[in-house]
Amino acid sequence: AQPAGHPATRPAPPAGGAARPNPMIDLHRAGQPVFGLYAPSNPRPRPPGAGGAGGTGVAVATRPAADAPAAAPPAMRTPAELARAALAYEPADFIFDGGMEHDFDRGYPAFRAFVDGVVAAGGGAHAAHGAPGAGRRRPLVVKTPPVHDDPALARTRIARQLDLGVTTIVFPDVESAEELRTGLAAMRYAAQGGTRPAGVGIAPAVWGVSEASYRERADVWPLAPGGELTAWAIVESREGLRRVREIAAVKGIAALFPGAGTLRGVFTTVDSATGARTVDTAAWEGAIQQVLAACKEFDVPCGYPANDPQTVEQRMRQGFRVFIAGWGEPGFRAVEYGRGAAGR
Repeated sequence: AQPAGHPATRPAPPAGGAARPNPMIDLHRAGQPVFGLYAPSNPRPRPPGAGGAGGTGVAVATRPAADAPAAAPPAMRTPAELARAALAYEPADFIFDGGMEHDFDRGYPAFRAFVDGVVAAGGGAHAAHGAPGAGRRRPLVVKTPPVHDDPALARTRIARQLDLGVTTIVFPDVESAEELRTGLAAMRYAAQGGTRPAGVGIAPAVWGVSEASYRERADVWPLAPGGELTAWAIVESREGLRRVREIAAVKGIAALFPGAGTLRGVFTTVDSATGARTVDTAAWEGAIQQVLAACKEFDVPCGYPANDPQTVEQRMRQGFRVFIAGWGEPGFRAVEYGRGAAGR
């Protein structure tokens, strides 16, 4: 079942026109925390009886008893149905997709189908009054593969993502300021001093603007005060931690995250004899706080993955201001708690 909407928490659209393509910028400017969700997805096929998470990694299946009847496979939803579900959950400030980070060629077609569903469901141009998403846009936030893997290919991939109407590119595993600047340049057209090819794809239709307006507004905020694109970066290696201050100092970054899950692995050792894993929790938390300190020093919003109210409360108190939760009831509770705690 889909969660009930929360009309009381819906921000009023700007006077005199449609909502801006990236309303997160107004929240960033106001110093307000931002809360988003992974896009809903169909569960991945799993071996019979296997536990673990499906889809976005938040719907955990339990191992059935030996004498339990075989469970019916979950119903598979179309991209349009997934898009309608994402738009119907109003408290989320953005929709997040990480499916292109590790296998771009596989993840891109699925995300393209999801975007088509968003437009069809009323989240793009010409949204009908009262349709899910009408009057309030949920900006699309996507991970791109690490730029340092192949900077030339990264430019092509980022352009393809932006051509789908994406407003925010997330750069994972950033290890240097130079790498981040390369990614920022890939988001900007040549007329803006960047390296993005001249095309626009379906982005104007997704934003609900003309091609000319899109070209004018498709620049990186805060480098361009009127820009609607934002760039987020994730530090998740020892090299990234070593250079975290220079990364946080890059002009044009709108949020910086510690890659909490990956950093846990960085500070985990494995006993070669027993295979037992030991996490140095003090060093792991120290790495998280190192990223947060750099964010505060350079006045950059700091982000964190948080899938429960307790984590949101803890990290908000520390100063984190951008939160990503998994799709599902735990994530809904995290988002709603955070918005309430922030007075939103």
